[in-house]
Amino acid sequence: MYIVFVTWFIVVWLLTYTYHLVQVDLSSQMVRTTTSLKVENNGVGTVSEILLPFPDHQAKDLAFLMATISEGKGKIKGGSGSLPIRVVNPEETPPALSWYLVSLPKELGKGESISLDVKAVFTHILRPFPEKITQADIQLLAFQDSAYYLSPYAVKVQTLTVKLPEPKVESYTKLENSKVSGSEIKYGPYENLPSFSYTPIVVHFENNKPFAVAQELVREIEISHWGNVQVTESYNILHAGALITGEFSRLDYQARPHVRGASAFRNLVAKLPPRAHSVYYRDEIGNISTSNLWGDSAKTLLEIEPRYPMFGGWRTSFTIGYGSPLQDFLFQSEGKRYLNISFGCPMDEVVIEKLVVKIVLPEGSKDIFVSVPFPVNQSEETKFSHLDMVGRPVIVLEKSNVVPEHNQYFQVYYKFNSLSLFWEPMMLISGFFILFVTCIVYMHADLTISKSSASYMAKLQWDEVQTAIQQFQNIMNRSRKAADSSLKELSKELKPLLSFLQSSPQAVQILPKVEELVAKEKELQEKLMLKHSTVVDCYEKKLGGRETENRVASVQQKITLLRQEVEDLFEIIDEI
Repeated sequence: MYIVFVTWFIVVWLLTYTYHLVQVDLSSQMVRTTTSLKVENNGVGTVSEILLPFPDHQAKDLAFLMATISEGKGKIKGGSGSLPIRVVNPEETPPALSWYLVSLPKELGKGESISLDVKAVFTHILRPFPEKITQADIQLLAFQDSAYYLSPYAVKVQTLTVKLPEPKVESYTKLENSKVSGSEIKYGPYENLPSFSYTPIVVHFENNKPFAVAQELVREIEISHWGNVQVTESYNILHAGALITGEFSRLDYQARPHVRGASAFRNLVAKLPPRAHSVYYRDEIGNISTSNLWGDSAKTLLEIEPRYPMFGGWRTSFTIGYGSPLQDFLFQSEGKRYLNISFGCPMDEVVIEKLVVKIVLPEGSKDIFVSVPFPVNQSEETKFSHLDMVGRPVIVLEKSNVVPEHNQYFQVYYKFNSLSLFWEPMMLISGFFILFVTCIVYMHADLTISKSSASYMAKLQWDEVQTAIQQFQNIMNRSRKAADSSLKELSKELKPLLSFLQSSPQAVQILPKVEELVAKEKELQEKLMLKHSTVVDCYEKKLGGRETENRVASVQQKITLLRQEVEDLFEIIDEI
């Protein structure tokens, strides 16, 4: 984190009547400026507003500006919040200046005074010098501004103090009443300065703090009324310091990280809610194990370490997520529920160029209202999750150039019917119930349209055909078995008779005819079996009636001829 603390103590003496009282802000990157002003009205009328000018090149990087009433010595008056500030364009003013108007809580009469504290935070004001360094070099920065407070009013007394991160100053602009004391450079006091006084100064100093810049941070805060708030944060981090040039040696870095990698940062620390649970840290590759988690009753700290040390110009992307109890963030007031949660990044040392905060409310939420303590771009979208019918309303808040001072609490108010909480479980139960009932009805229901319909009659006729075919198959099988049995029985009965006739001398003349008769009868039985098999084969092959008749006809002719021969042999035997 690159911080230059600049503290002003100024007394503004209004020599003429005016409605504008000065309050100044001076900054660095991440340059924080605290300005203590004592404004006195020397005019004849009352004053209710004062002007704060900033050079345009600083105003474009102004991230945060706040003015409060002070009791002196940096103490903020109890019960007083920040004063309203808005951008204005006054006429007849010097060019290249941006103007902010601060509204006082009450008008100042002639001779009255008020003490104010103005805090400003600037980003990208510090410039690496040199812009490119090697792995072994330290990082040096240059800070440029004016030793005199830029004021549209005459300044009676002014003192400027520049506090550095370490007492290591390469060089600085030496002016009258300027000196170095430890890690502080003091200019002044200077008295009776006219309006818009300007004297340039440059401070060249060492700063090896993390220059972590989130080019984009997307925070998704999903509310579940079943007792959990799930937070998911996706980071795209850049080291915005001096660019590293030359080769990188991991061996040298691991051996002497504070010497061979002084300008790099190795870890970041995120401050999570005290009762955060289910914490994870991963990137596109998967889970990153180089992280530590510890905490107490006040906070939970997550120390994350990227897969590689971050040098100037290097980038990394990762995601952290965690859950928290709903009762820590969701409350009720005047018939509405409201979420009270912090806006910015949980890492103090990160500057965010673009922050997107998405608040996913439960399905059925309505009358949504958002209260943020600073200007943001707001839009709405819809997210669909499991069992959603119309989707969950999502409030999208966007802000550029976000610093830790923006990590303030904001509120999202909405109405939600508690009965809607049971909609998804009931829908799930109903779905299973309908599925089971449908299965039961399908298994027991007669799905035919009518017993007199054509489809039903066709089904009955087909059933009758199937029954007839089954009976036919049974008969054919019985016939085949009967024929086989009959043929075996015939052979068994004829065998002893043939043996007797073959052994009897009286049967020599008739024996040949008997043997011929037996052969013809066997052949006849075989042809009958062949006819039976032919019919069955034609049926199994689903041949037409004419082709079946043609195949059976040739067999039938042989059967008829054999029967005639058998009859003739019987007659011959009878005659013998």
